Amino acid sequence: MGSVASWMFGFSHQNVLLDDLIIFVAQYFPYMLGAGALFLIFREFGWRRRLLFLSELLLALIISRGLVTEFIQFFYHQTRPFEVLGFTPLIGEAGSSFPSGHAAFFFALATTIIFWNRSWGVWYFFFAFLNGLARVFAGVHWPLDIVGGAAVGIAGALFIHWLVTPYAEKLKTQPSP
Repeated sequence: MGSVASWMFGFSHQNVLLDDLIIFVAQYFPYMLGAGALFLIFREFGWRRRLLFLSELLLALIISRGLVTEFIQFFYHQTRPFEVLGFTPLIGEAGSSFPSGHAAFFFALATTIIFWNRSWGVWYFFFAFLNGLARVFAGVHWPLDIVGGAAVGIAGALFIHWLVTPYAEKLKTQPSP
């Protein structure tokens, strides 16, 4: 794993345009994904469906990123790649790197969205993967950090979806206002 990670980190600081692209995808593109998720919520028909979608999404994000990721990072500290290998990362980060909080957040987002809008959910999985990849290339995560964050995000979103499914089924049987 170390040689693959070193190879990936070697791409940073080689080309200004590539560095800018990595920085954009790793640090700024996530804001566009968040705005897109809000757009998808407000596109839903009926305020009850919007509220359920928003609730499911927020709960999945809180469980995945806010609770499970923080719990793991509290008890298990993984040093970031730039600290171990002694290079300057493209973006600033601090704290434990495993699991990736960004990956947990965006894979939970993608998993929740795929239940509500399959075609956009597939795109969100692709974007979550790109964000994770960019964070590895930026030098702030090991590849396994992204895999761990993705597993936490997907598992958290699946758990929340399992919890809210009975409410969604009730909502489908109610007449629209």
